[in-house]
Amino acid sequence: MKKTNALRILDQLGFSYDLLTYDYDPALSQLEEVAAANDLAPSQIFKTLVCKGDKTGIVVAVVPSSKKLILKELAKQSGNKKMALVPMKSLQGLTGYIRGGCSPLGMKKDFPVFIAKEAQALKKVFVNAGKRGFLFGIEPQNLKRAATATFAEIAE
Repeated sequence: MKKTNALRILDQLGFSYDLLTYDYDPALSQLEEVAAANDLAPSQIFKTLVCKGDKTGIVVAVVPSSKKLILKELAKQSGNKKMALVPMKSLQGLTGYIRGGCSPLGMKKDFPVFIAKEAQALKKVFVNAGKRGFLFGIEPQNLKRAATATFAEIAE
């Protein structure tokens, strides 16, 4: 399989990671099934959400797939008063990624990234590698370094 921008970044930094692939179905929210099929806890698979703040612009949130993003907390953590998810039609133009294939690494621009603090308690988290049905597993501290991210309480 061809390397994605996200994986090239990890390779350049010398970070080790695991690859996990699955058949993507846009009609289903299937990350719990992906976790079960790969002997992972659902809390280990994180989703990447792209948001827009009223003051700072685009902000990226990485939260457990089993939880919801707290927009108010993300706004507070990122220096905004209001925060909203970016419309799907704008996602590819902003990030270079499509829905279901958005990684916190390798976007068109370097946006602020906030990772849910729950990640710190895990040995490895799995996030999208920049292509639908393609995840990489990495130590949370290495993900933080690679994305120049901040751990924050942004999920419930």
